[in-house]
This record gives sequence, C-alpha cells and structure tokens, in this order.
Amino acid sequence: MFFVKIENNEVTQCWDTQPPRGESGWKSAIEVRPALTPNRQQYTAHSFDITKDPVEIVWGVVDITAEDRKGGMRSQAAAAFQQVVQEEMRKEVDDFPETQYNAATVDAARIAFETRVTAINAATTHDELDAL
Repeated sequence: MFFVKIENNEVTQCWDTQPPRGESGWKSAIEVRPALTPNRQQYTAHSFDITKDPVEIVWGVVDITAEDRKGGMRSQAAAAFQQVVQEEMRKEVDDFPETQYNAATVDAARIAFETRVTAINAATTHDELDAL
C-alpha cells in the first residue's frame, strides 16, 4: 500500500508507510503494473492517475530490442567466466597448499564463454535468444 500527497492537483510525495496523522492532502495509492513479456519488455517511468481512488501509480512498458538483450546476455556470460577466473586465482593465494590455480578449469570456462558469445552474436531474433 502506498500513500501520495496531492497539492495543487499534483503528487508532491509518495510514501510506502502511513503518513503523519492530521496532515491533509494524503490519499491511498496502488501500483498498476502491466504484465510484461519476459526478456522482451521492461518497465519504464511511472505516472499518477489522481482521478482514481485509490490513486493509481501506473508503470509504462517498453520493448527490449534483440540487440539490447544480446548485450545483457554477453555481460552475463562474461560475469560467469570472470567468476571462474577469480575463484581459481583465490585458490592460489589462500591458506591451503592443496588448493591451487587450475589452468584447465579456466581454459574450459574460456571456451564455454567464447562459444556462448559466438552463439549470442549469431542470434538475430528473440526466439533465437530464447533457445540459447
């Protein structure tokens, strides 16, 4: 539940806690979030419909392009590879002599990363990206 303060027909504050008692101008508000198509849309800025009771906080929706999605997928693949490299590097400097950097593990992660990025780059549609 949200509360909005309306002054001069404009929302001047929006709280997610009960406003102070006795202070005028506060109304209850609810969020209106349209359904999103996963991985293909995202929410944008919101607006207030103060003609409704409770006031509606209405979120906009924008389509995500396949190119933008590819960028995000490449970033995720890079982060996964980096995590493997960092874990192997950590082994080299930890307090346990039996744990050591494993170049084969890093090489396998690098190959998986490069294969993933090549597949992402080759995709041209959301359906092709979904299949990955």
